[in-house]
Amino acid sequence: MNRKLQLMTGNEAIGEAAVCAGCKLYAGYPITPQNELTAYMSKRMTEEGRAFIQSESELAAISMVFGASVTGERSMTSSSSPGISLKQEGISYLAGCRLPSVIINIMRGGPGLGNIAPSQADYFQATRGGGHGDYRVIVLGPASVQEAFDLTVDSFNLADKYRMPAMVLADGLLGQMMEPVSVTRYPLPKAKKSWALTGAKNRKPNVIKSLFLRPGALEEYNIELQKTYDEIKKKEVRFEALYCDDAEIIIVAYGTTSRIARAAVKNLRKKKKRVGLLRPITLWPFPEEAIAKYAKKTKGFLVAEQSMGQMVEDVKLAVAGSAKVRLYGRPGGGIPTDEEIEKEVLRLKI
Repeated sequence: MNRKLQLMTGNEAIGEAAVCAGCKLYAGYPITPQNELTAYMSKRMTEEGRAFIQSESELAAISMVFGASVTGERSMTSSSSPGISLKQEGISYLAGCRLPSVIINIMRGGPGLGNIAPSQADYFQATRGGGHGDYRVIVLGPASVQEAFDLTVDSFNLADKYRMPAMVLADGLLGQMMEPVSVTRYPLPKAKKSWALTGAKNRKPNVIKSLFLRPGALEEYNIELQKTYDEIKKKEVRFEALYCDDAEIIIVAYGTTSRIARAAVKNLRKKKKRVGLLRPITLWPFPEEAIAKYAKKTKGFLVAEQSMGQMVEDVKLAVAGSAKVRLYGRPGGGIPTDEEIEKEVLRLKI
């Protein structure tokens, strides 16, 4: 593996990570605040002799990803909140056909067209599947430009491992910010995928479909999908815990909000306040067991989000009434400060 340090935006880091991970097709449609990612891929994919398509629409882009995925090649699309909504039918088809693929969402304010400011209001959409049917996608939430690179590479590997879509869920702030990134070039994957449609010259034809009309067949298929999701819950949960072992109050935050919360925690620690931070890295599967463990010995949780409160529901489910849970939410592109989060912690009557 070759490594080099580069100054990159989050959007650029995600694009370079896809190239390093062996992405063979990128299809996307412009939308702020992820336009730099599409522009970056138009340059890098052609330099690497791979396929770049600026599609005529978001629906076309996700369909092109489907087409590349059935051949066994690594493929990716990206957009921001309204564009991701348009892709949801295609994502459901990818999940229904068990096709590995990567979707990048650089979130902006909503609902509707909203604005172009950073937001975290797509959490429900991402972690609940988003489209029709009973399915999940793996969701990774980076908090730095370096992590945006690393988790994008991981998303390709996890998608292949479990034969399902994986999503990197970041906000517009992370997409635009610039930080040093250790860029790692990985050996391109060589393993053949036995399920792929590559031409049935010396084998029986493979069939990839999500239509099951025989009575009971779709139920059986969904049960098999659920077994995969249960395995992911057991093996792939990732989180970061800071000062949680002795904390009376734990702040739960992800993405760029967690960076702001980290500053608040350090300020409060200097004031002898026993406050910790739990940062989910996998938003699905969610670190419910870790939160349930800390709920037994802490007085309460403050969930900080750039939304009106979405992840807070997962925290409440994990806590299961063992401790109090409060929300500090900033919707529509509002970005909390560390001082505001600190005041919210001190205001808690726990």
